Amino acid sequence: MTDSITISRAPARVWPSEFRNSLALGWPLIFTNVSQAALSATDLIFIGRLGPEALASASLATSLYHTCMIFCMGIASATMPMIATTLGHHRHSVRDVRRTVRQGLWSISIICIPIWVMLWHAEAIFIWLGQRPDVASRSAEFMHTLQWALLPYLGYLVLRSYLAAMQRPIWSLIIAVSAILINAVAGYGLILGNFGLPALGLTGAGIATTCSSLWMMIGLGIIVSIHPRFKRYRLFGRFWRPDWPRFLQIWRIGLPMALTFAFETTIFYAAVVMMGIIGPTALAAHAVAAQISMLSFMVPVGFSQVATVRVGRANGEGDPDGVTRAGWSAFALGVGFMGLMAIVMLLKPKLLIGAFLDLGDPANEAVIQLAVVYLAIAGLFQIVDGAQSIASGMLRGLQDTRIPMLLAALGYWGIGFPLGALLAFKVGLNGAGVWIGLAAGLAVVAILMTGRWARRSQLGLLRTGNPTVRHNRANIVP
Repeated sequence: MTDSITISRAPARVWPSEFRNSLALGWPLIFTNVSQAALSATDLIFIGRLGPEALASASLATSLYHTCMIFCMGIASATMPMIATTLGHHRHSVRDVRRTVRQGLWSISIICIPIWVMLWHAEAIFIWLGQRPDVASRSAEFMHTLQWALLPYLGYLVLRSYLAAMQRPIWSLIIAVSAILINAVAGYGLILGNFGLPALGLTGAGIATTCSSLWMMIGLGIIVSIHPRFKRYRLFGRFWRPDWPRFLQIWRIGLPMALTFAFETTIFYAAVVMMGIIGPTALAAHAVAAQISMLSFMVPVGFSQVATVRVGRANGEGDPDGVTRAGWSAFALGVGFMGLMAIVMLLKPKLLIGAFLDLGDPANEAVIQLAVVYLAIAGLFQIVDGAQSIASGMLRGLQDTRIPMLLAALGYWGIGFPLGALLAFKVGLNGAGVWIGLAAGLAVVAILMTGRWARRSQLGLLRTGNPTVRHNRANIVP
C-alpha cells in the first residue's frame, strides 16, 4: 500500500476518483486526529477513576488549555494551504516549502511565550470566571504541568501540515499512535501510582501529556530529516535565518484562522464555565459528553484537512473544476459520517458514556443521567458540526480566511452564546440550555460557511495571486 496520493486528471469518472483520493488521504489524517484526541481522552479515563471532583477540575484546566492550543493551531495550520498551493503550482519547489515550514516553527515559538505566562496564572483566571476556589486550585495544579506540552505539540502540527500537504500523512499517524501508548503508560503510572511511581493525580496527567507531546515533535522531526522522500527539503536547514516576508504571510493567513478556531473553541469553553456555575455534577457530565463529541468531530476535522490540501493543490494548478470536486467530495464524506454518529449518540448513549464512567457505581448516577441528556443534544447537531468544519477547510484551501472568521464570530458569539446563557439561566433549562445554544451556533456557522463556499468555489481561483490562474481565466464561470 502506498502512502502517496495523486490528483487524478482523467476526464472520465473524475468524481469517483476524487472520492477515492479523498479517502486515501483522509483516513490517515482522521486516525491521526482521533489519536490526538485520544491523548486527552486517555487522561480523562484515568482521572475519572479519581472521582467526579477531579474530573470537574481536569475539565476546567483542559478546556482552557485546548482553547489556547487551538488558537495557536490556527497559526501552525496556515502552513498547510500555503505548502499545498505551492506544490500544486510547482511540485518540486524545495526552497519555498522549506521557507514556509521554517517560518511556521518561528511563529509557534513566538506565540507560545505569552500563552505560557497566561496559563501559569490559571487559578486567578478560574476564580475570576466564578469557579469554586477548591476546583480552581486543583485545576491550576494540573495546568502547571500540562502547559509545557504546548510548544512541542505545535511543532508537531507544523511538521504534520507539511506531510499532509505532501500527501504523505501516514507518518503523522504512526507517531500519534506511538504517543498514545507513551501517554497511557505514563498516565497509568503517574496519575494512579502504578509501576512503582508516585500517585501524582492531576499533576501526573500533565507530565504524561507533556512527555507524549515532546515525543510527537521529536519523532516527526527525525522522520522528515532521514526519510529519503523528505530529507532533500532540509526543513531545519538555516533555521535561524530570518525570512520576514514569509513570516508575515503566515500570520496574514494564520491569524484569521486562529481567530476562527478561537471563536469556536471559546464558545465551548464558555459552556464549561457556565456548567461550572451550574454545579460540579453538570460540569462532570459536560466533560464526558464533550469528550465523546470531540472524538466524533475528529473525522470531519480530518476531511476538513483533506479539503484544504486537495483544494489548495487544485488551486495551485489553476483547475477550477478540480477545486469544486475536491471540496464537495470531502464535504459529502465528512457530513455522511456525522449522520451515522448522530444515530449512535441518540440510540446508544450509555455505551459511549461507559468508557469514561463506571455505570455500576451509584456515586456516578447523577452525572450519567445528565450526560445522557447532553449527548442526545450533541447527536442532534452532529451534521451541522461536521458541515461547518469541512466548509471552513474548503475555504482555507483557497486561502480565504478573513470572511470565515467574521462568520464564525457571528454564529458562535452573536447567536450561540447568548442563546445558551438565556436558556440556561433565564428559562431554567440549566445544562441542556447551554447545549442547545451550542447547537444553534454551529448550525448558523454551517449555513454561512457552506453558502460562501458555494459562491466562491468557482471565483476563488482568481483571488489567490497564483500565476497559474492567469492562464485559466477563460475556463472559470463568473
